[in-house]
Amino acid sequence: MEEKEVLKEEPTQENTEEKEVLNEESTEEEETYKEMSPLRLILRRFFRSKLSIVGLVLIVLLFLFSFIGPLIYQKWGEVEVDRSEVTEIVESHYTFTDPDGEEIRILQQVEVTRTINSKAAPSKDHLLGTDTRGMDVFARLMYGGRISLIIGFIVVILETVIGIILGGISGYFGGWVDNVIMRIVDIFNCIPTLPILLIASAVLDSIKGIPASARIYYLMVIITVFGWSGCARMVRGQILSLREQEYITATEVMGLPTWRKIFKHLIPNVMPQLIVSMTLGLGSVILYESTLSYLGLGVQIPYAAWGTMIAASNDPVILSYYMNMWLPAGFLIVLAVLGFNFVGDGLRDAMDPKAKK
Repeated sequence: MEEKEVLKEEPTQENTEEKEVLNEESTEEEETYKEMSPLRLILRRFFRSKLSIVGLVLIVLLFLFSFIGPLIYQKWGEVEVDRSEVTEIVESHYTFTDPDGEEIRILQQVEVTRTINSKAAPSKDHLLGTDTRGMDVFARLMYGGRISLIIGFIVVILETVIGIILGGISGYFGGWVDNVIMRIVDIFNCIPTLPILLIASAVLDSIKGIPASARIYYLMVIITVFGWSGCARMVRGQILSLREQEYITATEVMGLPTWRKIFKHLIPNVMPQLIVSMTLGLGSVILYESTLSYLGLGVQIPYAAWGTMIAASNDPVILSYYMNMWLPAGFLIVLAVLGFNFVGDGLRDAMDPKAKK
C-alpha cells in the first residue's frame, strides 16, 4: 500500500493572533445583543414618556391619600361632627334718617354660641377647616377619594367583562348573532348617557327604603348598564380581524371547543387594546360619578364623595368666602382624570407595534 503523506500546517503566530481577534469580536457582538421580551419592551417604552410617569405618580399618590391616609389621620372620621362650642360676635348694620334729616347709623353686635364648629377656618385641629355641618374637610376628602376610585375601577371592570363576552361572541360567530348584538350596541350608543343617568338617579331618589350607604351600588350598576357598548364594539372589531389568522385555523383543525378559541386564543390578543381602553375609561367614570354626586343624585350625605363636596359651592357665600370646602375636591378630580389619561396615552403608545422607540 502506498503511504500518503498528510501535510499539516503548523499554526503560526499570525494565525493565532487573527483567531484571537475574531473570537474577541464575536464575544463583543454577543454581549451587545440582548433579546428583550414583549412585556419588557412595553415597559421600556412606557417609562420613556415623562407624561406617563407623571400620571403613574399621580395615581399612586391618590391611592395612598385615599386608602392609607385615613389610617394615619385618625383624628376625625368621615361623618364625625366637631361639637365643640364656638362663640362668635355677629354684627348687623342699620341706617335710618331722623326727623331733622340727619342720617344715623347703628351697629348691633350679638354674641352667638354655637354647639357645632361649622365653617371653621383651616387650623391645627382641622387642616382644611370644616364644612357647614361641622365635619372635617380633609378627612372627608380622603373618604371621598375611596368612593370615586372604587366606583371607577369596579364600573370599568364590569363594562370590560360584558364587552368581552358580547363582543367576542359577536365577532367570532358573525351572521345573525353579530347583527342582533350590534343592533343592541347601536341602541345603547344612541342613548344620551348623562340625561339617562340623571333620570335613573332621580327614580332611585324617589324610591323610599334605599339606604344612603347602599345607593353607591345602584349607581355602579346604572353606569355599567349604559357604558359597556363601546368596549363590545372594540372587541368585536379586533376579533373580526384575528379570526382569519393561521393559528385560529390550526385550533379548528385540532378540534378545540368554541369557548376555548374565543377566550383562550382570541381575547388575550385583544388585551393590549382593552387595557388602554380601561385606563382611559376610568377618568370618564370618575367624572360621571362626580357629576351625579354634585347634582345630589349620587352618593348621599352624610357620606363623602368629591362631587358632593363640590356641591357646597351652590351657595354664593360658600363659593366666594369658603373655598376650602369645595376647591380641594375639584383639584383632586382634575388630578385623577389627568393621571388616568396620561397613563392611558402612555400605554397606547407603548403597545403600538409601529412605534419607533
